[in-house]
Amino acid sequence: MKKIRIGTRASRLALAQTGQVREALQAAFPGLWLELVPIKTTGDKIPDAPLSRIGGKGLFTKEIERELAAGRVDMAVHSMKDMPTELPAGLKIGAVTRRLDPLDVFISRQGKSLAGLKQGGAIATGSMRRKAQLLAYNPGLEVLDIRGNVETRLRKMRANTHIDGVILARAGLERLGISDAAAETVPAHIIMPAVGQAALAVEIRDGDPFMQEIVSPLDHPESNIAVSCERAFLYELGGGCQVPIAALAGITKGALRLEGLVASLDGGTVFRGVVSGAPENFNTMGKSLARKLLDDGAGDILKAVYGGS
Repeated sequence: MKKIRIGTRASRLALAQTGQVREALQAAFPGLWLELVPIKTTGDKIPDAPLSRIGGKGLFTKEIERELAAGRVDMAVHSMKDMPTELPAGLKIGAVTRRLDPLDVFISRQGKSLAGLKQGGAIATGSMRRKAQLLAYNPGLEVLDIRGNVETRLRKMRANTHIDGVILARAGLERLGISDAAAETVPAHIIMPAVGQAALAVEIRDGDPFMQEIVSPLDHPESNIAVSCERAFLYELGGGCQVPIAALAGITKGALRLEGLVASLDGGTVFRGVVSGAPENFNTMGKSLARKLLDDGAGDILKAVYGGS
């Protein structure tokens, strides 16, 4: 029996989603022996500091990719939103799983709605993307930093009477089986999701036809196209976790639609755009929308954050 080692983060959510991938692989190839290999990443080792202060790319992927490149694991499962747009040499994304609902949700400590929060209401999030869009939606909000896994964030929110609620990804709650905790779906015109949110990336070594054959049944073509379009948008912008960048692509009636956003850190300036076209043009569409936003003035935000680099 062939043994395949699957690298993953060690959080409950990561293990849950990797376990779902393992189940799908076992259904497709009953003869495989699939072992989950938990690996602690830089982002996991610094659980309290805001991600923007830690800096760097691949905070939740690079240690896993190192094990994959060295041959100590045979494949890796990542949340697509954690994947840098440029992969290490010798590695590639072998499959993109079917995307779940990509939107964020607002979970209230006392059953309040997002629209019902008045000036001075406090919402917790560890994401600069969410913070900027919340402040653009309601400049009177107090947006507090929060880190930790899903359960930790919910626990911190419920224990702190100053916090009115927390913003989380619906897909993460669904994968943990606690989606009923979500009080309110936040529409994309208020908070657009992160690039790749709600899809999983299955990473393998380039030039490994056996593993490519194994992971191919996991690939969902429409999700792959949509996510690749969003990643082309992010790549052309050159942005990372230090800049509030969001995108959402999807295929409806045979047409691909991409909406993208770049915001200042305080939410005071927001650039949005939309493009539509044939799905096979996903790469060109992503890059063209990025260039449009840059021409509109989003480049000034990037320069301000990166110090003109």
